[in-house]
Amino acid sequence: MLKGEKRTGGRGSRILRTEPAPTFDRGAVRSLLLLSMGIATLLSSGCTALGPNFTRPGAPVAPAYVESDDRRVKQEAADYTQWWTVFEDPVLNNLIETARRQNPNLQVAGLRVLEARAQLGIAIGSQFPQQQQLEAGYTNSQASRNAANSTSGDLNYQTYNYSLSAGWELDFWGKYRRSVESADASMAASVADYDTALVSLTGSVASTYALVRIYEERLQVARENVELQRSSFDLVEARYRNGAVTDLDVQQAKAQLYDTESQIPSLEIGLKQAKHALSVFLGVPPSDLTELLQGANTIPVPPSEVAVGIPAELIKRRPDVRSAELQAAAQCAQIGIARAELFPRISLTGSFGFLASDSPFTNTHGSNFSDLFSWRSFTMTTGPTIQWPILNYGRIRSNVRVQDARFQQLLVNYANTVLTAAKEVEDSLVSFLKGQDQVALLSQSVDAAKRAVDLSTIQYREGAIDFQRLLTAQQSLVQQQDRLTQARGSVTTSLVSLYKALGGGWQPRLQKDFVSEETIRTMRSRTDWGNVLPVKDIPGDLQPPASADSQILPRRPDW
Repeated sequence: MLKGEKRTGGRGSRILRTEPAPTFDRGAVRSLLLLSMGIATLLSSGCTALGPNFTRPGAPVAPAYVESDDRRVKQEAADYTQWWTVFEDPVLNNLIETARRQNPNLQVAGLRVLEARAQLGIAIGSQFPQQQQLEAGYTNSQASRNAANSTSGDLNYQTYNYSLSAGWELDFWGKYRRSVESADASMAASVADYDTALVSLTGSVASTYALVRIYEERLQVARENVELQRSSFDLVEARYRNGAVTDLDVQQAKAQLYDTESQIPSLEIGLKQAKHALSVFLGVPPSDLTELLQGANTIPVPPSEVAVGIPAELIKRRPDVRSAELQAAAQCAQIGIARAELFPRISLTGSFGFLASDSPFTNTHGSNFSDLFSWRSFTMTTGPTIQWPILNYGRIRSNVRVQDARFQQLLVNYANTVLTAAKEVEDSLVSFLKGQDQVALLSQSVDAAKRAVDLSTIQYREGAIDFQRLLTAQQSLVQQQDRLTQARGSVTTSLVSLYKALGGGWQPRLQKDFVSEETIRTMRSRTDWGNVLPVKDIPGDLQPPASADSQILPRRPDW
């Protein structure tokens, strides 16, 4: 058969044609498609996005902190990047570093950043043709000869098809651009939530470590008092045997000794529970943490002064405040998305492909599979469509109202978050300052109580006083020493809470990934993450994204 010959007619018949078969210009069709997409993009992006553009909401902020007049409070800016180093405790430094690597809750917060980034990729991809389908098929048909209107010709034929269909809803009303804006803000909020988790974890590790040291010191004080009271008990017994005192003194001394000893198991319970809590923060099974806690078992000593800056700086520094703002920004874009549903959807639809059949009754020239990609087999349908839900019985408008109400809730939540942040700083600051004053007074009280015990012991041994006065002095010493230890620990934990309230401690995560390298390898072994992993170079002061009105062209999809 000559080049370009076609078979036609019924079964067994052939008609030779010598004209050359036209060829299909794939490049021209591809150029046409790209041109159509470019024009559609420019048309849709040039339209105004419906809905309000987000602006940072106002929040009540005081000009200065209540305790700013105290000489120990400095209002100049300070570096809170690694605030825990002010305690100069290498054990604490190591614990915080370990917790940042291993804490499960922090790992979950990092994975939520990856989830939000993947959701952003979905929103960006939705700006392009939302429906696309590649189809290839083969059909072998056999018609019934006994059916009504059946033909007397060949009722068995085969059909081959190969096509690409697409549907593109043009973004005339900014629905998809608002979706990208919302997803952008949601991703930034997830980063702020990760920073919040980092701040919380750092503060919790430092506070729990201080609690461990407080229990250890309280135990030491209790054991020292037990030894002191045991000596007094021995003294009372000796005097009782000599007939100098009655059995009443012995029983009182014994009761005091046992009461002080009974405090030790309670303190040991608190110590072990604090270590268990610290273990969980470190991402390890509850244990005694002997190796990690090796070192001086003293309460971390805080500095007497602290720099707090001004309240307005909290809005920029505290990640939970940023998260509240970004969540409001994400919801603001949802109003525009909901409002766009009130207007008609304008879409471009098209199908491009090849269709061939070997039935002589459906194709006057006849064809087979080898003719599928010839120009004569090319088929195309294109055209715009408009869909307008004109009778929705108020559902769309009610949804707009729902989104607006949610947005207003988040605006109020933002203002409340700012107020709560200021309250936490004020509470921690006054606790830190007044705690120092309490420690100073209790230190004098303990010194006096020790002197009273020494004098009472001498006078009782000499018979100048009864045992009740010695007993009272010893009871006072036990109470005052325990109160002093707790007060010193409270000053330390108050400073930890203050730095946490000031929003310090998240900055070291900059230029680092949100998940560990081991996690990245595990996730890549399951799923193609493309360039989403690793996630680095995300700044710490993420701001709400630009409004959809400023988007001229859609971003490149994240394949």
